[in-house]
Amino acid sequence: MTTAAPEQTANVPRRGRRSPLASVALHATLVVASVIAVFPVLWVFLTSLKPASYATTTDFFKETTFENYTNLLRDTPFLTWFGNSLLIAGLTTLLGVFVAATTGYAVSRFRFPGKRGLMWTLLVTQMFPVAVLIVPIYNIMAGLGLLNRSAGLVITYLTIAVPFCAWMMKGFFDTIPREIDESGMVDGLTPFGTFYRLILPLAKPGLAVTAFYSFITAWGEVAYASAFMVGDENLTLAGGLQKFVNQYGAQWGPMTAASVLIAVPAALVFLFAQRHLVTGMSAGAVKG
Repeated sequence: MTTAAPEQTANVPRRGRRSPLASVALHATLVVASVIAVFPVLWVFLTSLKPASYATTTDFFKETTFENYTNLLRDTPFLTWFGNSLLIAGLTTLLGVFVAATTGYAVSRFRFPGKRGLMWTLLVTQMFPVAVLIVPIYNIMAGLGLLNRSAGLVITYLTIAVPFCAWMMKGFFDTIPREIDESGMVDGLTPFGTFYRLILPLAKPGLAVTAFYSFITAWGEVAYASAFMVGDENLTLAGGLQKFVNQYGAQWGPMTAASVLIAVPAALVFLFAQRHLVTGMSAGAVKG
């Protein structure tokens, strides 16, 4: 039986260890990707700090001012648009989490007539683009008297968020052992009591992903908000920002300042949910 010489085994690279050249190439790629990702956000932020005369130039640090922010908050209905968007996104998030969680739990744990058809319906609704759905949904909302109302926009956003989130929550609940449900029944809990007291605490990662997706869906959506809402007192941020662009030009100062302020709530929601996002999305993709 022969053994490798010590000098030969010393030259064999260990598994998982990169060469210096590969390590440099990897870090250089990551730096370039990070710069590409951060550059547009940084450009918008720096532009919001420039006076109107320098808005389209690269003189980022010349005559830095907060005038764009003060004019935005003082001379435009931005706070009204912000409040409308916050209300609609908040209601969409709360209702979306509740409906998606209960629907996902029901199709994961119970057998009932139409279960397969329900799941196919939730899946098929994700295949239609906004351009196809906007006219029929507009007609439905008009018939119900919900045009130019926050409730109509919330219902519309729920049709986007709930199907995807229900599928994801169903996959997440599939990973929770059924023995937990059985132990709850033994202790005298109703199905809803078992769901609320035992299953939901274990489903926090999935709920975090559902809440984040529902909020972002309502917060950043443009097409439905522009078509269904009119009047400065009813507009959301998506429709309000279009006021800064017309056929004669664009008001880059207020627009970039508004963009920075709009990103703050989304960033806060992401920071709140980020520790659960990877766990929730990976767990929800295990089974379907």
